[in-house]
Amino acid sequence: MNNKEGNNKKSGGRANSSRPSSNKPKPAMQKRAQGPKKVKPNTKVAEAAADKVEKKPNQAPKRPKVKDEIRLNKYISNSGVCSRRDADIYIQSGNVKVNGIPVTEMGYMVKPGDVVNFDGATLTPEKKVYILLNKPKNFTTALDEGQEYRNVLELVKGSTTAKIGAVGRMDKNTTGLLLFTNDTDMIRKFTLPTNKSSKIYQVSLDKNLKFEDLEKIQKGLVLDGHRVFVEDVSYIEGEAKSEIGLKLRSANVKVVRSIFEHFSYDVLRIDRVAFAGLTKKNLPRGNWRLLTEQEIINLKNV
Repeated sequence: MNNKEGNNKKSGGRANSSRPSSNKPKPAMQKRAQGPKKVKPNTKVAEAAADKVEKKPNQAPKRPKVKDEIRLNKYISNSGVCSRRDADIYIQSGNVKVNGIPVTEMGYMVKPGDVVNFDGATLTPEKKVYILLNKPKNFTTALDEGQEYRNVLELVKGSTTAKIGAVGRMDKNTTGLLLFTNDTDMIRKFTLPTNKSSKIYQVSLDKNLKFEDLEKIQKGLVLDGHRVFVEDVSYIEGEAKSEIGLKLRSANVKVVRSIFEHFSYDVLRIDRVAFAGLTKKNLPRGNWRLLTEQEIINLKNV
């Protein structure tokens, strides 16, 4: 009997183990109760945060605000090398030094007497100014014509305390747009023979310009062994045929006079009505105005 019971138990066990598996999905196991998840410390983030707090060895020390100090990016912009936005990029990249120490801190303040080195060059703190004058007659850009004719700098006196100079030359009889600035790079740029900026002149002649001479001027001509390229020449609508509009890229106003004298015309007046995109609009003769920021950008991109 015991044997039978034992056999029944064994056979019962075997029957259960050999039961065919059901296709029904097994019930999901209950998740074990979990405590709050432990957050592993991010060592990289912690190190980065520590670096931000700690002063870098090459970082210029902070100092209390003083009178007449100026933000570093504005100081750089005032020096005329680039915009404030571009200055921020140079500062972040470590290309700016103050008193010999690299500065990467945004918003760093420069005080009077600090020496700022930008990408290897020492900057001057003087803000660049750009003044447009509608020059009248009997004023000249030359300094050696005696006391008979006054210098054009008298017309812009009081416009700025900066030491400015005229961009190009104008004689006493030439009128119209004349640019003044303390930006030596811009003065050099617009006085180079290779400069491609356009100037428009209204030229008054002693007699009507013949159409065949106008066509010859349009094709260009050779003066003193140099080829002169004229962008456009035309009669001025509503005026006599002695009033001529001339567009060319030469920085020398004397070339305008020489073009017409080459064809035996006497030039009575030359008036520059446009210069590198600047015009005389709302600028009466003898008056001056400061250029807008957009006009300055346009000039630098010419």
